Amino acid sequence: MTRVSAGLLMFRIKDKLEVFLAHHGGPFWKDKDIGSWTIPKGEVEKGEELLETAKREFEEETGIVPEGEFIFLGDVKQKSGKIVHAWAFKKDWSGLLRLNYITVEISGNKMKIPEIDKAQYFTIEKAKEKINPAQKEFLERLEKLIF
Repeated sequence: MTRVSAGLLMFRIKDKLEVFLAHHGGPFWKDKDIGSWTIPKGEVEKGEELLETAKREFEEETGIVPEGEFIFLGDVKQKSGKIVHAWAFKKDWSGLLRLNYITVEISGNKMKIPEIDKAQYFTIEKAKEKINPAQKEFLERLEKLIF
């Protein structure tokens, strides 16, 4: 069965378009950077609407309440086969990131790790280097819609 996720791409416009990306948490991702950033997202629960999933997951992972107009950016298929649906919304945020911990099993040991270990705004150019390659399409679609 194909896994389906939904997420939000928060953006702001300072001198340039900037987008908010999250870095995966846990030991596997600790020293990885290029291609290791993502839009905050998560898997759809049974009976849940895609946009509601995106909002819930964004707030769970960051502690930031998503609000405003949500612009549909379509979907992409990641290398893993997972389908990711995304929306963008405009918000200029600065504050503390609230970490959400999950329990995973690594080499037979259960451990708690943060879903994301850091998040920040990047210029669109820098974000294209940092983001999961399949999600780069979301950045390009946002650029076309904004400019």
